[in-house]
Amino acid sequence: MRTRTVRLVAILAGIVALAAAPAMAQASHSWGNYHWARTANPFTIKVIDSMTSDWDDNLNTAIVDWNQSSVMNVTKEAGDSSQKTRKRCAAVTGEVRACNAAYGYNRWLGLAQIWASGSHIVKAVAKMNDSYLASGYTETNRQHVICQEIGHDWGLDHQDESGADLNTCMDYSDELDNAHPNAHDYQQLETIYAHLDSTTTIAKASAR
Repeated sequence: MRTRTVRLVAILAGIVALAAAPAMAQASHSWGNYHWARTANPFTIKVIDSMTSDWDDNLNTAIVDWNQSSVMNVTKEAGDSSQKTRKRCAAVTGEVRACNAAYGYNRWLGLAQIWASGSHIVKAVAKMNDSYLASGYTETNRQHVICQEIGHDWGLDHQDESGADLNTCMDYSDELDNAHPNAHDYQQLETIYAHLDSTTTIAKASAR
């Protein structure tokens, strides 16, 4: 089953450690109406790296993958990777934070959390659970998880929850063997971000 808990404006979604409950494949897999507000496409959004070095390659690959979307430019920002910071994984307004830590044996491998004002995402985090993923899982498995959790932070839901393999990290494949998004994920992002907003919830790019 998928965890989806509402706390004030916090929304949770995770890929669970055990088999998912059966569900039909979805033609559309947006996560409700949630999206980042922005006034133009493509928009640039930063992912704060609060991960240990053994996850850096996975995070870099996920950023490259999602950066292929026509509607967004995804960049990485250096962040504090101390154990305290990773365990807390505090959200930053206008950005996404990616963390890994031993979050406990709680039936989820990865967890995405967004804070929203109405339908507009204002901050988000993606957590990888090393209680499971630190051993017994392949690099492909780990990539599947981080790709999916960051994908949720854009407003994507799962393409399917039956355990079927749809060749995308946004499915619930029992094998966790899809390390990257597929064409339907990019098409769904184009649909989610087809309209423009009059304001933005995305942090401004730093001056260089």
